[in-house]
Amino acid sequence: MSRQSEPAGVGSARPWPAERVEFWPIERLIPYPNNARVHSEADLDKLAASIGKWGWTNPALIDEEGNLLAGHGRVAAAPRAGVTSIPVIVARGWSEEEKRAYRLADNQLAERASWDFEQLRNELQELGSTDFDLGLIGFEPDQLETILAGFGSSGLTDPDSVPEVPDQPVTRSGDIWLLGDHRVDCGDSTTAADVARVLAGSEPPLMITDPPYGVEYDPGWRARRNLSTGKLAQGKVLNDDRADWREAYVLFPGDVPTPHPTATKR
Repeated sequence: MSRQSEPAGVGSARPWPAERVEFWPIERLIPYPNNARVHSEADLDKLAASIGKWGWTNPALIDEEGNLLAGHGRVAAAPRAGVTSIPVIVARGWSEEEKRAYRLADNQLAERASWDFEQLRNELQELGSTDFDLGLIGFEPDQLETILAGFGSSGLTDPDSVPEVPDQPVTRSGDIWLLGDHRVDCGDSTTAADVARVLAGSEPPLMITDPPYGVEYDPGWRARRNLSTGKLAQGKVLNDDRADWREAYVLFPGDVPTPHPTATKR
C-alpha cells in the first residue's frame, strides 16, 4: 500500500514526526535548559490532574537524542500523575535552528487562537449541569465565575476576583508599557520619581485621579462570598496610610489662563 501523497512543500526524504509513535521512559528525556515557556507548580498540578482523568493524549516531541522539543509541561507533570513511561514522536533530521524555532512556534501558534465566549459559556454550563469537575479544564475559579456570569465577551470582570501572583511576573516595578501614544508605568503614583518616569519630560497641565490613599478604606461593607471558592470577596487597600502626594503634584504645573485680548483691567 502506498503512502498518501504529501502536501505541497513537504519533501518525502524526511517523514513527518507523527508518522510513528514510540514509548520512552521519562528519565530518557532531556528538558531544554533554555526553555522560554514557564510552568508554575499550580500549572503542573493541573496537568497532572488532567493526565489522571484522561490519560496521555498528546505525545511529546523529541529529537533523536531525547531532547524535548514540545511537551515540557506534560513531562514535568508526569511523575505527579504516577507516569514513568510516555508516548513520544521523534523529529529526525531537524537542524538545531529548526528545533529551537519549533519550541517557540509550538506555544505561540496555539496562543493566537481566541475564545468565542458565548459558545465557551454554553459548553461550561452544559458540563456544570452534569456535575463534571470544571477545575480539570484549566480555568482558574475566578475565570470560571466571570465566564459563567456572562462577562467574558465584554471584557468585564468581577472586581473582587484577584488572580494569584505568578512565580515569575511579566511586569515588575519600574517597567514602562507603551500603548500607542500612551505610557503605563508599574510603580507608585505617590512617588515623584515613578511619576516622572512615566511623564518622560512632558508637563501635563492636569492630573485627574481618585486615590484611595489616606482614607482608611474599609471594604467590609462589600462583603460577599465568591461563588467559586466560597470565601469572602473583600480585600485591604495597600499603602492606605499615605496621604501626601505633594512631590508628585508638582510635576503637573497647571495651565495659567491667557487674558482675552479685549479684556480690560478694572
